[in-house]
Amino acid sequence: MFNPSRDEVRRFFIDAWSKHRGRLPLVGLGTTAVDVMLLHPEYHALLEQAGTADRDYRIEDGEANPFLHLSLHLAIEEQLGIDQPPGIRGEFVRLCAQAADRHAALHGILECLGETVWAAQRYNTPLDMAAYMDCIRRRES
Repeated sequence: MFNPSRDEVRRFFIDAWSKHRGRLPLVGLGTTAVDVMLLHPEYHALLEQAGTADRDYRIEDGEANPFLHLSLHLAIEEQLGIDQPPGIRGEFVRLCAQAADRHAALHGILECLGETVWAAQRYNTPLDMAAYMDCIRRRES
């Protein structure tokens, strides 16, 4: 299983954004990453700044980590593409029907994924996919 470091993930997003801005070809996950980044214009300038990849983003300082946010988005896009965990695609369709737009529905799932990842890290356990899907099923956009 691919397990990139924090720096590799950040470099991936910055490089994909740079290619997009330079109108260079993108393939595979890079294309999906740019689609996700286009949903978040508030991160565009940040992705172009020197030193962005090295910064620490601390929730205690009121800062959301843009790379974590983009990574969660990317993970969800991959999950939807293969319907894994099983049923996530159907739940996403349900949330889209309720939401103002696709991005709002994605954010509903993103909150559940964030909670699931946080719990796994806090308790040093594997991701609880059943809890993740239960959270999504309880969501309303």
